[in-house]
Amino acid sequence: MRYLFAGWLLLGLSLSGCMHSYSGNSQKEPCNIHVPDTGLPERLQMNGALLSTRFTSFEELKSVIGLEYSGHQPEENGFGRKAWVRVRYCYNGKPLVSELREGISQGDLIKVKSGHWTKQAALILLAPFTVRHRLDLERIYLLARIRPNLFGDGDVAFYTLAEAAYRKITTPELAFLTERDSSEKGYINTFNHITAQAFITTCFSEALADFVADAHERFHHPELIGGRFTDAQVSDLEEGPVDNYVDLINNEIGQELGKQLKQRYRITRRTYWTPQLMAAYLNDLQRYYSRAFRIGLKPFHAEEERVIRFADKINQVMRRSSFDS
Repeated sequence: MRYLFAGWLLLGLSLSGCMHSYSGNSQKEPCNIHVPDTGLPERLQMNGALLSTRFTSFEELKSVIGLEYSGHQPEENGFGRKAWVRVRYCYNGKPLVSELREGISQGDLIKVKSGHWTKQAALILLAPFTVRHRLDLERIYLLARIRPNLFGDGDVAFYTLAEAAYRKITTPELAFLTERDSSEKGYINTFNHITAQAFITTCFSEALADFVADAHERFHHPELIGGRFTDAQVSDLEEGPVDNYVDLINNEIGQELGKQLKQRYRITRRTYWTPQLMAAYLNDLQRYYSRAFRIGLKPFHAEEERVIRFADKINQVMRRSSFDS
C-alpha cells in the first residue's frame, strides 16, 4: 500500500477537475456564447480557455458559465445521493459540462496512510480506482513535481512548462489587459491547468486526469460542490470560487486538447518521446493559447533544454515499474 500514498501526500496539484465530464450536443443544450463586458474590442476579449484575472466578481463569472447544484437528495432506498455541482460553458460552439461530486479526497488518503490496516482495507472497497491505478498516480506525481534527486538539477515539471509558455508571449499589448494578467493567477495558472491536464490525458486517460484533479479539489475546496461560500470567499478573486470554477473549465479544455493530441500523434503508453515530438506537442498547445487569447507566442524548439529534459523525464517515468525512491 505504500506506493498508493507516496505521491498523494504531497501531490497538491493546483488543479481542480471533474470526475464526470462530457461535451454535450448543442441541440439538446443551447449554447449561447457570452463574454464579460470589459469595454474592449471583441478581438481583445476571451475565446475558449479562461483567465480568472479577467473577472472582477463572482457575478461577472456567472455571466459566462452556468452553475447547477444538487444538494443532498434522498432516494427511495433511504440512502442519500452524493451532492454535485455542474459547471456549464460554451466551448467551440458546443456546451462543455463538468460535474464534480462528493467522494474520496486527498485528505482521506492521508488519513488512511497513518491509520490502521483496517482503514487501508476499507479504502480498497471504497476506492478501487485508486488502488488499481496506484502506479500511474505515482507517475503523474513525478511529472507534476520537480524532483532533482531523481532527474537531476534543472528538472522540469508541468508548472515549468507553463512558465516557459508564459515567457514566450510576444504581444504584451494584447495579452496583458489587466494588471493581474501578468501575475501567477493569470496566464501562468491557466497554462498550468491546461498543460498538465492535456499531458495526463494523453499519457494516461481522461478518467485518471479527472480523478487526480477531483481528489485534490474535494480536499482543498469542498465548498465548490455545495456552492455555500462566505462573503470573504466570494470576494477573494485569488483563491475563491472565481479562481476555482475557472480552473474547472480550463481542466476540461486541457483534457479535450489531450485527447486530440493523443490521436494526432498516435501516442500510447509505449511511445518514446523525442525532443521533436515534445516540441511539436507543446507548440500545438501554444497555437491553441494563441487562438484562444488572440496573442502572439514564440514556439518551443527541440533543442531547448527544458524540452529535452521533459521528453527524457516522461520516457523514464513511463518505464518505471517501482517507486521506492
